[in-house]
Amino acid sequence: MSDLLSLEFMRNALMAALLVGLAAPLVGVFLVQRGMSLIGDGLGHMALAGVGIGVATSTSPVFVALVVTLVAAVLIELLRHYARTSGDLALAVMFYGGIAAGVVLVAKAPSGSSVNLSGFLFGAITTVTRADLVTFATLTLAVVLATGLMRQRLFAVAQDEEYARAVGLPVTALNVLLAALTALIVVVSMRVVGLLLISALMILPNATGQQLGRSYRGSLLWAVLVGVLASVGGVITSFYADTPSGGTIVLILIAVFVVSATGAGLHRTLRRSRSTPVTGHPHGHVHWESCGHEQVLHGDHVDYLHDGHRHAAHGDHWHEHGEHDDGEHDDVESAPTPTGGQR
Repeated sequence: MSDLLSLEFMRNALMAALLVGLAAPLVGVFLVQRGMSLIGDGLGHMALAGVGIGVATSTSPVFVALVVTLVAAVLIELLRHYARTSGDLALAVMFYGGIAAGVVLVAKAPSGSSVNLSGFLFGAITTVTRADLVTFATLTLAVVLATGLMRQRLFAVAQDEEYARAVGLPVTALNVLLAALTALIVVVSMRVVGLLLISALMILPNATGQQLGRSYRGSLLWAVLVGVLASVGGVITSFYADTPSGGTIVLILIAVFVVSATGAGLHRTLRRSRSTPVTGHPHGHVHWESCGHEQVLHGDHVDYLHDGHRHAAHGDHWHEHGEHDDGEHDDVESAPTPTGGQR
């Protein structure tokens, strides 16, 4: 390890991986809730168009990519809201248009200019400089502050837009904010894992967190921990194994997810086989996002309205919540919480 830390470019790479591993899951959790897990890919291809513009105009590719990606993120939300265009269709337009524009513009770059296109596509973390780290740290701080301050509102919109709109939340503005935060993560991550693998760093840690956490807060903490450890661990592994850092990070994330999903599945099966009914309201139904019962935002979790009761997941069983919950709960029949329904 000492030989790794003695190299300045590896110290820069480890710091960049730490920043990205911290910030990406904080934004990805809301994308998972909204069912827009692939928005990172669409914005990543628009970032490639920004890189092409930067190369063709002999300006900073990273700065131009940031501007182009932010504009694209805002446009997709405005199109989705005002033009009633589906998110998938708008993403598809950006997906193909962005990568096509990027390839054409790079090919038309002035003679004498050179750009490592594969470095942007697949990551080139060992080329990160101290100046890049300052930029990454600033963008990461902006993401952490925004998600920390707006967490409950972003969660409410991601969970149920119509309900959030009904209670007076500025849904369109919050969606634009989330899209802008995603754009920031795309630009920060493209040197670490590459534009083609960016979504993995936002989505896979949260997929793992849902397996390990028993609440929304717990799942998010697990996601951040997994993101940081996989990013830093992937850089260290790639150094000693002489493999691309971006691909190594993603393979580690996939391996951790598979192990956690398998372990969580076995754990639920074991608890189900050992569970015994307890006194309280019969509750054989297990709630999740698409179970059909009305969802009510309650603090940092969701209650489900079912047969005149408000049920909320708590660990491996359900609690009865009243209209004005004072913190006391009535346990209902033990039932394992499904992956998609953890809050």
